[in-house]
Amino acid sequence: MAKAELFQKDIPKQERVIYYENETDDPIQTKEQEKHEEVRLPEGYEFIPKGPFKKIYSAVLYRIFKLFGQYYERGYWQAKFYGREKLKKAKGKGYVLYCNHTNPFHDVFGPALAANRRIFTIISPVNLKVPGIGKFLPYIGGLPLGKTTEEKKAFHEAADKRLKQGNCLVIYPEAHLWPYYTGIRKFPAGDRSFTYAVRNNLPVFTMITTYHKRKDNKRGELPRMDIYVDGPFFPDPKKSEDENRAELAKKAYDSMVKYSKKSSYNYFEYKKK
Repeated sequence: MAKAELFQKDIPKQERVIYYENETDDPIQTKEQEKHEEVRLPEGYEFIPKGPFKKIYSAVLYRIFKLFGQYYERGYWQAKFYGREKLKKAKGKGYVLYCNHTNPFHDVFGPALAANRRIFTIISPVNLKVPGIGKFLPYIGGLPLGKTTEEKKAFHEAADKRLKQGNCLVIYPEAHLWPYYTGIRKFPAGDRSFTYAVRNNLPVFTMITTYHKRKDNKRGELPRMDIYVDGPFFPDPKKSEDENRAELAKKAYDSMVKYSKKSSYNYFEYKKK
């Protein structure tokens, strides 16, 4: 079964079992992913599109993207957002938003609706090869991870610049997508991604997607969503960078676990091999 079908149509209950060996598995990896696993960025890739035309194009495309997201999230997933008012505590500052990774389509649109400013999302270079939307991702906020030393440096500079501009940097610390998973997995990279908040002295927030049964049967047994925003969690200027990263990672993880328990419906059953 193709990955997209897991999210676009109801699946018979007897087929809704996913087996895994450990939390870093990609339980629904497709042939397309395997084929592009070693995707490299084009030489001289612009992490921040330059030139007036590209900036205008990016602004217009982002507005269209967000408008479609409103319809998609609230119409298709019956999504309800809670706690967005907490983001006001980051007034005048950029911030980093950590989210659980459970739906490829919602994970694109959800943060844009939850955030109170423009988002920029850390993605894999593989996503640039996704048919249809891949080529547009850099213009709607996709920041692909670099692989070479030069690319990594340019990537970090771009992420820092976007934060200093007062934007929201979106990170999926679980790294691997597990469809409709209602728990929170450990972060494979540990606390490394919390460097952005620490070195820029900016707050961290979390966005947790939870799953529930629908009151209607328009989508069969596919779940609906409640999305919770929590935070802010601030770096402590009296502590070292390592201490701050570890503390912020723990606070974000604990927050995500706390709100994930609000899920009331397991569409898929996950079983360890």
